Amino acid sequence: MSSLKDNYEKVLVHSKELAVVGSASSILYWDMETKMPPRGVELKSQQLAFLQKISHQMLTSPESDKVLKAIESHKDYDGLSQVEKRNVYLARKMYDEATKLPEELVVEITKQQTVGVNVWKKAKAAKNWEMFKPELVKIKELTEKKAELLMDIKEAKNPYDALIDDFEPKMTADHITRIFDEMKSGLKKVLDRVLAEDTPDVSFLDRSVPVGVQEKIGESIADFILYDIKSDKAGGRIDTTEHPFTTGYYTDVRITTHYHENMFMSSIYSILHEGGHALYEQGLPMKWMYQPLGYSTSYGVHESMSRFIENMVGKSPEFWEYYMPVFTKLTGDIFKDVSKDRLLKAANYVTPSKIRIEADEVTYGLHIVIRFEIERDLFSGKLSVDELPEAWNSKYRDYLGVEIEDDSEGVMQDTHWAGGSFGYFPSYALGNIYDGVWLTKLDKDLPDWKQQIAGGSFKDTKDWLTDNVYSYANLYDPEDLVKHVTGKGLVVKPFIDYLEDKFSRIYG
Repeated sequence: MSSLKDNYEKVLVHSKELAVVGSASSILYWDMETKMPPRGVELKSQQLAFLQKISHQMLTSPESDKVLKAIESHKDYDGLSQVEKRNVYLARKMYDEATKLPEELVVEITKQQTVGVNVWKKAKAAKNWEMFKPELVKIKELTEKKAELLMDIKEAKNPYDALIDDFEPKMTADHITRIFDEMKSGLKKVLDRVLAEDTPDVSFLDRSVPVGVQEKIGESIADFILYDIKSDKAGGRIDTTEHPFTTGYYTDVRITTHYHENMFMSSIYSILHEGGHALYEQGLPMKWMYQPLGYSTSYGVHESMSRFIENMVGKSPEFWEYYMPVFTKLTGDIFKDVSKDRLLKAANYVTPSKIRIEADEVTYGLHIVIRFEIERDLFSGKLSVDELPEAWNSKYRDYLGVEIEDDSEGVMQDTHWAGGSFGYFPSYALGNIYDGVWLTKLDKDLPDWKQQIAGGSFKDTKDWLTDNVYSYANLYDPEDLVKHVTGKGLVVKPFIDYLEDKFSRIYG
């Protein structure tokens, strides 16, 4: 009979094998989005589906259940450390959820995700909702089947809660609704206050900046945030895609951006955003690499790390105090008539808009509230896929006061639904709320962190993020992590307070 130690070691070996297969899938996905020729779609869908099949077979192995039961029932189980118990808990969670899903459904979902994203790209370019709608119907139905099968094991009271749990463990639609209602109210007050100020001159934002120059700007930003893409020990790289994303695992974490010649700010902030994701992945404890707890705690916490660097660092007065001379040197005469203060106000320009990834820091949360409410109503039966475009357009009219002119800038603007990532969107705005709570502790622990940014150093701030977030990986569920690190629960007020303080300083 195997000892407790032997069985625990089996859990770790199994986890490592799963991590290796998963990391292979992530690089195939990266290839599909960055380097794959058009004819490769069908082959890529087969490759990804096959790896998913292997992963599912590994997850659902009866041997896994046998080993976990032996650990859980062992007389010395209570003597395991917190880390060991967390690994066993997470391994059990993965097994129980995976065994609820038939292999055929897992493979079918993976194939449909690949096909759906490819059709979405074409439909978006053609501004043709009818081309995309059948694929969205398929992935929604498949995802709903999956959610219904997982409801019991996740203790979810409805399919949408089961989907949310994939991204934000222990969160529910009701809880998020309460949080978002408070956030929505706070954002609208900040928005009204900012819009009452004089509108900054942002006419220079559409000046042409050659892609080659933007690439050098991106490299300089990567250097500043200590995301290594150049040295012989580099674990990152920057490539181009339609929709920026981050993928990879520990020692190989890659980001993408999109260079718009007449929207230079877009790539600056997508690189800061995706770079924040990459730093989190690369900052997870190497001692926990391959272990069940050696991943981020949630997508919302992940988002908090990316949006912290994008907004709280990259859109701060202190960042532009440091970066303006670098930017001026790289861009030459293009912006010789633009002052630092003018550029800062433009970087923080607040105006209701149509596109989420281009949204300002104040209105961004409203973009997420719209998506969350649509998803919630779609899976509760209040909305059908046919009704999505009008529901989308109506909410944009009501919440942001903008008119959607076509479905490519409306219901088809994001890739998430095409890839079946229902339940993902709430994590984006939850990330902002987590940031508000992290910030209250950072300001106490490292009161001169902003001055260090102004001096061109991100090191101590990154070290703080490592000590307070990265280093915990998935040792805690997200709200438990917040309480452990800050001593506070997840509250909206610190984020709203941060926005009010920041924009009163910038707009003065």
